[in-house]
Amino acid sequence: MSPMYKTVPAIKVNEKSKSVMEKVVKDEEIELIANTTLKRKFSISPDSLKEFAVGYLLGEGIIRSMENINEINIEDNTINVKVDMEDFDIIQELVVGSDCFGGWRQKIEFVNKVESNFTIDKKEIIDSFTRLKKSAYTWKETGGTHVAALVYKDKFLSQEDVSRHVAVDKVIGAGLIEGVDFKNSYIVYSGRMPADMLIKIARVGIPLLTSNAAPTTSGYAVAQEAGVTMVGFVRGNRFNIYTHADRIIL
Repeated sequence: MSPMYKTVPAIKVNEKSKSVMEKVVKDEEIELIANTTLKRKFSISPDSLKEFAVGYLLGEGIIRSMENINEINIEDNTINVKVDMEDFDIIQELVVGSDCFGGWRQKIEFVNKVESNFTIDKKEIIDSFTRLKKSAYTWKETGGTHVAALVYKDKFLSQEDVSRHVAVDKVIGAGLIEGVDFKNSYIVYSGRMPADMLIKIARVGIPLLTSNAAPTTSGYAVAQEAGVTMVGFVRGNRFNIYTHADRIIL
């Protein structure tokens, strides 16, 4: 595992000033190349790069299972992936950056509605956020990361990253690698819930996204149309349910 932060000198100013050593979260430019033609660059935390690559490819619809990946080669800050998909050339034309807002209205047309009978008790949502906070080791040290977790039965797959999108990509990738049944899982994470995030969740088939932050109108529209339960402002013992509330046992 790559170190998620480094220590740098700083001056802490309060009633008095003093020199200190502060932990600062690392971010680096990572390039993902699929079949030599699809190239994307990301500013992310240089950690769990295999999980990121797998999750990004699945969330963007470039692969449908691990069987579509022939090879993943990570060297320095470059991830080279060989993908076996008959319609790869068509799919790559639809791909935008993981944290890019543009074109979501067109992208939602290619996302199937999430069909799942998954339900969850309200207490489990609250308990999952308590567990999420405990797993945010780098955030506790630096205050500079987002944290996400994919929850499936007794699995709690958590990841941190400077990008909220990439944190979710990483847990999706970890879930695919471990054979998670996405239709019976859910995601807890720290960050807003815009359209591109909800499209990613829906494309993978995850029925529930919960966050301690707010939704946006675009995210609400996608969640409503794609059949995703969207829960926001999970804080203490309270939260808001915005869409498809039948999955939450109150």
